[in-house]
Amino acid sequence: MARSDEAAAFFHAVYSAVQEIPRGKVTSYAHIATLVGTRTSPRPPLPLPCTLANSPGIRTDTRDRGAVAAQRPRQVGMCMKHLSSDASHRFNNANVPWQRVINSKGVISPRYVCSPALQCQPVGASAGSQPDGAQNQAAALRDEGVHVTRGAMGEFMVDFGEYGWFPRVLPSEAVGDEAWESSTGEEEEGE
Repeated sequence: MARSDEAAAFFHAVYSAVQEIPRGKVTSYAHIATLVGTRTSPRPPLPLPCTLANSPGIRTDTRDRGAVAAQRPRQVGMCMKHLSSDASHRFNNANVPWQRVINSKGVISPRYVCSPALQCQPVGASAGSQPDGAQNQAAALRDEGVHVTRGAMGEFMVDFGEYGWFPRVLPSEAVGDEAWESSTGEEEEGE
C-alpha cells in the first residue's frame, strides 16, 4: 500500500531524526516525536500520517491536540516497525540506527504479533521467553558499547542517565550557539 504524502513526510522526518542519534547513545520514541514535532525552522509540525489516522485511538481533528500529541510516540514506533531492510531504499535498517530508539522507561520494547481475535504473542518467542526482536536490538546496542541489563521480568534495559541522548533540538536544526541538554539536563560542553 502506497503511503500518502503526509505519511511519507512523517516517516522521512522520523528516520532523519533517528539518523542523528550518536553511536553509543539511545533516546525514546517520545523524544523523537518531540523533536519531529517541535522544529526550530518555520515549518509547522508535521501532520498525522493518513495511514495511521484511521487507527483506533488516534484522533485527527485539530480541536484536541493533546490526544494527537499523545499518539506521536506510537507513530514513531510504527515508523521503526516499517523500516525497510531493502538497501535500495533511501531509509533502511543499514542507514537508520533503529536500535537506538527505546521506550521512555529505558526498556527495549518487545515485539508482538496479534491474531484477528487480538490475542497477542511475542514475535519468535515461546511463553516466558524474550522476543527475538528485543534480543537483536540489545545485541546491536551492545555492539555499540551500550550496557544493556535485564530487569526482574527479563526485559532488556538501558540506563538513560549514562546512555541517554535528549537534545532540545536536532543538531542539524540548531541555530547559532543554541545549547542542548544531555539526558542529565546539563548543557553539553563546547556548545
